[in-house]
Amino acid sequence: MNEQRNRILLVEDDSALSFIVRDNLELHQYNVDLAEDGDAALKLFHDNTYALIILDVMLPKKDGFAVAREIRKVNEQVPVIFLTARSMNEDKIAGLTLGGDDYITKPFSMEELLLKIKIFLRRSVVISPEAGRPDKKGIHIGNYLFVEEDLLLTCGDFQRRLTLKEAELVKFFATNTNRVLNRDEILEKVWGSNDYFLGRSLDVFISRLRKYFSHDPAIRITNLHGIGFRFNVKS
Repeated sequence: MNEQRNRILLVEDDSALSFIVRDNLELHQYNVDLAEDGDAALKLFHDNTYALIILDVMLPKKDGFAVAREIRKVNEQVPVIFLTARSMNEDKIAGLTLGGDDYITKPFSMEELLLKIKIFLRRSVVISPEAGRPDKKGIHIGNYLFVEEDLLLTCGDFQRRLTLKEAELVKFFATNTNRVLNRDEILEKVWGSNDYFLGRSLDVFISRLRKYFSHDPAIRITNLHGIGFRFNVKS
């Protein structure tokens, strides 16, 4: 396994839990750096390159939300999986709003966490210095160009490096323009499962995409109450 592509930053202040998670990840050939508070997490993040970050919400010195804000100012692409308490459902939505890609609730099984990590790292890419060149192949969406391999969405002077989950949703919409998309269908295709809080997560991501696509009035994401969405692109 490539060292850079399997390096994970684990941010967790519960020493027993962090020991178990780190030990299991290392058994599966991941290189793991551990931070036990928000300040230590940001220092490691700025000093190293990570393929994925596992970030607890409740942390000493600087909570997970504050850490995520700082991470996203520097890197909009690295996958961030939040660890949240089962009773704090609002944390899940808040984390996604800040740019998190997914969440996992405590207590959780290592099999669940390992599966999520495997999925994200399989889909991740290394961004090259030439990302976004005019001759890059991509999907044209109205006046936008979406370069999937670079997670890049551009329109004129607008340029946005998407998170992995944002990119997957954009691709799904781009290949299903101007048709009714059932919420369950979107969740199954993009998230791989469907439950109430994933539905709330979808709403957060839809809000993000509406902002990203606001530079072209010919593009509109229509909410079909009780059904789902339609990604309208006028030719």
